[in-house]
Amino acid sequence: MELKKALLIANPCSGIDRKRLDAENVAEHLSETGFDFTVQTTSAPGDATTITEELGAEHDVLVCCGGDGTLNEVINGLLKLDKKPTVGYVPLGSTNDLASTLGIDVGIGSATDMILSGKTNTFDVGLFKDKYFNYIASFGIASDLSYATPQKLKNLFGHEAYVIYAIFVRFFPMVLEFKPTRMKIEFNGQVIEDEIYFGAISNTTSVAGVFKYDDIKLNDGYFELLLIKNLKRKTDMFGILDKIIKKDYSGDNIVFAKTKHVKITSEEKIPWTLDGEYGGKHGDVEISVINNAYEIFSDKSDLFV
Repeated sequence: MELKKALLIANPCSGIDRKRLDAENVAEHLSETGFDFTVQTTSAPGDATTITEELGAEHDVLVCCGGDGTLNEVINGLLKLDKKPTVGYVPLGSTNDLASTLGIDVGIGSATDMILSGKTNTFDVGLFKDKYFNYIASFGIASDLSYATPQKLKNLFGHEAYVIYAIFVRFFPMVLEFKPTRMKIEFNGQVIEDEIYFGAISNTTSVAGVFKYDDIKLNDGYFELLLIKNLKRKTDMFGILDKIIKKDYSGDNIVFAKTKHVKITSEEKIPWTLDGEYGGKHGDVEISVINNAYEIFSDKSDLFV
């Protein structure tokens, strides 16, 4: 029987220090169960995209070992291929929002079992100008915490690093000093022109492990739009965040909707975050959903159409 060809792309800098050796065991574990592996290790930003573009089409399966940022790079290479391998995700990052949504536990056990099960689903991605993102594009207050948190802190504490850094270093002064941006946001035939403090377009049940969304389908052709706008006082942000954590999206300061396309016109260029990584500064942007963009190993059937 011919073995399936699999490409494993590993980011050795992802995640808590004690998890890093796990990536070295994945190929050995899966090669014993019917896979012929090629292993590639990233050493610089963008490497996973380049490796995927160059080698992905030659393989049946592509296994990404790293965090959500590494998977983002993989997908940006994958969607340029005519022949796309099925994606397996071994989450070794600090937060792993997408893995949490897909029901994949951190480490090789759950992830490799998921791959070996053969259960797959198609997955929607977002197109942000000429870049793709898996589960979130965001801007505004605290949207940079994932990439602004020092890597050493993330390696030591994982997800708790974001909590430590956000509460004790960044969040309180950020809220008090933050200046909203005047924007025009168009979606679903609606137009909002206001001072925007925070915005996110996402396809996930969990954002930073704090915001939890219900009634999410990962391949229905829709993403969720969340906006925080027009606060009378900056300190009102704390109450707004408390409401969102409780899944209460009522009130004039919160907009929550499902949409396929968003057009944002901004008076100034602002920094964006794509899948937890810095996405550059942009003024006017359009974001669209690419339905059923690729196939990923996952058995969370309740999250798919």
